Amino acid sequence: MKTRVHNKMCWSRALISCWTLLLVQLLCLEAVPISMDKTKVKEPEKTPEEPPASVDTGLHYDRYLREVIDFLEKDQHFREKLHNTDMEDIKQGKLAKELDFVSHHVRTKLDELKRQEVNRLRTLIKAKQDLEGGNDIAVDHQALLKQFEYLNHMNPHTFEVDDLDRLIKSATKDLENYDKERHDEFKRYEMMKEHDRREHLKTLDEDERKKEEEHYEEMKKKHADHPKVNHPGSQNQLKEVWEEADGLDPEDFDPKTFFNLHDTNGDGFFDEQELEALFTKELEKIYDPTNEEDDMVEMEEERLRMREHVMNEVDSNKDRLVSLDEFLVATKKKEFLEPDSWETLEQNQAYTDEEMREFEEHLAQQEQDLNLKAFDLQKQRDELERQQEQLNAQKIELQQAVEHMERLKSQKVEPPPEVHVEGNAVPEMHAFDNQQHYEQEAQPQGHEPAHHAPQDTLQEHHEQPVEVLAQQGLPQTHQDLPPGHQEAAQGQHNLP
Repeated sequence: MKTRVHNKMCWSRALISCWTLLLVQLLCLEAVPISMDKTKVKEPEKTPEEPPASVDTGLHYDRYLREVIDFLEKDQHFREKLHNTDMEDIKQGKLAKELDFVSHHVRTKLDELKRQEVNRLRTLIKAKQDLEGGNDIAVDHQALLKQFEYLNHMNPHTFEVDDLDRLIKSATKDLENYDKERHDEFKRYEMMKEHDRREHLKTLDEDERKKEEEHYEEMKKKHADHPKVNHPGSQNQLKEVWEEADGLDPEDFDPKTFFNLHDTNGDGFFDEQELEALFTKELEKIYDPTNEEDDMVEMEEERLRMREHVMNEVDSNKDRLVSLDEFLVATKKKEFLEPDSWETLEQNQAYTDEEMREFEEHLAQQEQDLNLKAFDLQKQRDELERQQEQLNAQKIELQQAVEHMERLKSQKVEPPPEVHVEGNAVPEMHAFDNQQHYEQEAQPQGHEPAHHAPQDTLQEHHEQPVEVLAQQGLPQTHQDLPPGHQEAAQGQHNLP
């Protein structure tokens, strides 16, 4: 696997080689030996070596994978088994059975790592649901966790043999598909770039289109005009690195020394990143980030092609690692000594004409679907705006009705207080008329009643229209008087 499931017990090989070279140099120096009292010489303290940093595999569970491997390698028994197990046996799950013999401390840590990973996946599921607008929908985490095949979702608490077996098999399968996915992504990138160029040409007039086409062809020729690219992994290519990057004489090229120099983490293997680093000098012949005609995305695709080619020729056990033995065997092959010429990307178009046609048809269909969706969304927007206008109009009408009611309420005249008649009491107006009548009888004839209204006024009062009496809150007819007072009122009107 990419993170070196192979043993890391070989970390000291590079150091041994370096110490050997240093020792040879010291022996060649002409120096006078000095006798020393070794009892007084203090031995330098040895600092423990740090394990090489794991390389990101690009998998979505990369961190979990690397942490599991790092903790397993801390167990001496498992590390020894890992050192002696073939990659094919690892793929078949034989190594996973050794988990039962791992120390309790390591198993406890693996349990914790698994719980953390399950919680991480649950958080991702919840976040995805929130983005899709399903906040009110109950989530079946057990069902959704089935899509993550690299762990046993039925047991989210402890790390078991089945978990390690799943992790190894999933990582192996996913890494095998990883390069294919990268190639497919690059192909889509190249076709989209060509599609955009064609669409841009459609917006130009004839003269501008002609100038643009000429400029495009000129850039293609300029990009193709570069020094010869050596075949990746060949003797000529490695000697060039030996000379220009390492600063050594190409006549002294030694494959084993070269391997130790570029095994940067000292684990005894070339991983994919260490291999890709060897092709930097070749890629610099073709690509320059300051040049308009050079595309850095294409440079990374070229690097991937070179690495895949070397892996296919050198990695005999297909573990995605190149051991020293595999490397030395490859340096004796004819392909290493007399390689064929290397065809770069400009000589190998990433897509065919048929693929380009299908891609543009797919884009046209996508554009049509998006236009239909945009049309539907616009209709929905117009409908919502119409409904909003209706609501606003209803709101204005309601406000106007409330204001009208408030005005009527403020302009309404308060009626006089009602007179509650109890028993044989006479309404206030008629009581006043009776009092006048009695006073007139008590006065001698020939005297005018002082302080009384003229007869005309009284007559006018009795002859007021019914509507006026109603507005004043007075009884309009005898029938409106309470029972027992109608006869008194009738008698009052019959007085002379």
